[in-house]
Amino acid sequence: MALPEVCVCYLVRETARGPEVLLGRKKTGLGRGKLVGPGGKLEADESPTDAVVREVAEEVGVVIDTDALELIGELTYPFPHAPKWSQKSWAFLCRAWEGNPTESEELRPEWYPMSALPLDQMWDDAKYWLPTALAGDRVVATFSFGRDGSTVESSDWEAV
Repeated sequence: MALPEVCVCYLVRETARGPEVLLGRKKTGLGRGKLVGPGGKLEADESPTDAVVREVAEEVGVVIDTDALELIGELTYPFPHAPKWSQKSWAFLCRAWEGNPTESEELRPEWYPMSALPLDQMWDDAKYWLPTALAGDRVVATFSFGRDGSTVESSDWEAV
């Protein structure tokens, strides 16, 4: 049985202080309270790139073009103790968009220095793969979550 698919996009901008990434405090649903990149579920017959364009517009109000997307991760998330949460995630990086990020019912966006990612406020897997992916190395990995539904229990990613 195929896992439900989701997508996430990390918008990156250059500033005088160095590169920053847009994260948002999740206001509803799975992961509520955590910092995440804008994204969400793929709809029926929707490609990951089309889904991430739609989700970014819905969650932070900016317009991105599929040509501006760089695939940085193909991640599988089994939740053995809560199988309905299991999913496959497509992670993208984007450096060009139109508009300014704004708050939605789903997400409260904020910019963070890439040199000081708030990994302790994100899903546990992010500390293993996100810095590598944002640095330009594509990540293909599986992160299995433990009984608490929050901590990585095992992974095939060498950094775990």
